[in-house]
Formats: sequence, structure tokens, C-alpha cells
Amino acid sequence: MTLRLPRPGRRRALQAGVAAGAVLALLAWWLVSLHGSSSPSGRMSFATGVPTGVYAKYGDLLKEDLGRDMPSLDVRLRRSQGSLDNLKQLTSGEADFTLATADAVATYRDRREPGWAGLRACARLYDDYIQLVVPKGSPVQSAKELKGMRVGVGTDESGVQLITRRLLQAAGLDFDKDIEPVRVGIDRMPELLEQGRIDAFFWSGGLPTNAVQSLGLRLSIRLVQLGDLIGPLHALGPETRYYRAAVMPVDAYPELHAAQAVKTIAVANLLITMDHADTELAKSVTRSVMNSRDRIGQKVHAAQKVDLRTAIFTDPLDLHVGARRYYLSVKP
Repeated sequence: MTLRLPRPGRRRALQAGVAAGAVLALLAWWLVSLHGSSSPSGRMSFATGVPTGVYAKYGDLLKEDLGRDMPSLDVRLRRSQGSLDNLKQLTSGEADFTLATADAVATYRDRREPGWAGLRACARLYDDYIQLVVPKGSPVQSAKELKGMRVGVGTDESGVQLITRRLLQAAGLDFDKDIEPVRVGIDRMPELLEQGRIDAFFWSGGLPTNAVQSLGLRLSIRLVQLGDLIGPLHALGPETRYYRAAVMPVDAYPELHAAQAVKTIAVANLLITMDHADTELAKSVTRSVMNSRDRIGQKVHAAQKVDLRTAIFTDPLDLHVGARRYYLSVKP
């Protein structure tokens, strides 16, 4: 006699199918919880800076990583005059994300500029170093000695001009009367110095800045110390608390063949969006910024300073809820 095992009934097969479906659904939910929801899509605009500045180079490289991490997202880069212009583009809706220095953000908020209350941060990135560049044979040893000179001060909507005005005030100089301010950006200042049309220029950027590197290969230049101004600068008011004493090492610009490090002033850069930005998009952009540090840092050395431990310190802005969720997800 042949023993035949009972075949499962139709009802049992249906129950098994439902159970399997439930398991798959649970697995899918777990994966989404672990890795985030589906990749953001649509279009995103990112305001950076002038073409030869660190903001622009950082933005170009970050765009590549955003495209890899979020292939359905169309990232458009917007050039700008600098931090204050970036904030205006962001709050007007022309840009969805941007970069700006902490002092520029504080100034924008204190002036109650349009959209100031909606500004939110995703990360503290790297520090900008204030650089006063002169020909190597210049007699200038301090910003106090710029009186009567033609000085590149950055464009009117730049963070460079913001800090330059404060530095000159700390040095006891009147921006409009004691110097001849030349309101151009880092895309033009090196050329003007090389041609002898300006005597010096200020720049605020990560180390090294390509435009300064390139100039150093064509013209003998040096960096002037600004360390003597940190005390007077802090005495100007609460907005100056975002500036700290810093040192530019000898190897920051090997092209200059400097004999010693240069004391200067630094200020933090922030990655910024608006409070109404999509939560998942803000979380994903923050993740890409953190994960891209090493790759971008190979070409933008300042990006090597991006650190998960300090990224959450975004004073004077609160973290966007999406960025906060990212940091919580990677908290050890």
C-alpha cells in the first residue's frame, strides 16, 4: 500500500501566502527604518560662491556625491557673491540649500532680513581663515598700516566685506575714508594685485584657496598677520563672538615659501536650509555631506575638517529636524 501525505488545502495555502507577505512587509519596513525612506527626487538648488572660491569648488564636488547618493534628485548649482548673497538666495526661494559663515548668519538675523526666522542649519562644516594678501616687498605688517592704500575688500554681498569692515574698525581705520575700497571678489582680486592696481586684498576662505595658490605661483606674495586684532575685534560687540584666534601653518601655501606660521582669525561655515525644507531631503543631504568628507577633502583640504562630533554645533542656528534625525541615527 502506498502511503500518501495529505495535500494542504486551498485555505492553508492562502494563509501561508498571507504570512509570507506579512514577513516581507515587515522586512521592507525594517530596511526603510534602517536606511531611510525612498531616495528624494525632483530638483534642488544649491547656492555656492564665486567661481574661484572654496565654496564653488566644494559645491561642485558635493554635487557629484549628491548625484550618486540620490540619483533621482536633479541638483542645480547657483553662483553667488558670498555668504550674505547666499542667505538672500535661500530665503527668497531661489536656492534650497547653501553655505554661509556664522558671523554672516548672525548679522542677517540681527538685521531681521526677510526670511531670517526660517533659517535652519544642517551642519557645521570647516573654518574660513581671514587672509590679508600683499606683494612680498610690501611694507605692510598689520592691517593698521593699510591707511591710504587701495584694498580689495570683497563684493557688497560677501562675507569677506563683512569681516573686512569689522577688521578695519578694530584696526582704527574708517572703511570709506582711510582706504580706497575696491569692491571685487576673489575671482578678480589676485589679477588686480598682480597688475599693481591694488596694494592688498582681504579674503575669507578655507585653506588653501585656489586663487591664492595660483597667484603665489605667478607673483611673490605673503600673508599679513591679523592676530593683533582679535582683542579689539571682540570688543566691537556680540556679533564678533563668532571669530576666534587661529594660525595658518607654513604648509598652508607651500608656493609662498613662508618662514613661519601666520596668526589670523577664523570663523565657522554652516550648511543651511529653511525650516520648511523636506525632512527626508535635509536628512539625506546631511548624510551625503558627512559621508563625502574624505573624497572631497582630497581636493578641498578644508573639507577634511568636517567632523561628526562638531557638526551639530551650528550656533547661531537651530538644527533642521531632518539633520537632527540623521545625527540621532548615527549616534553611537
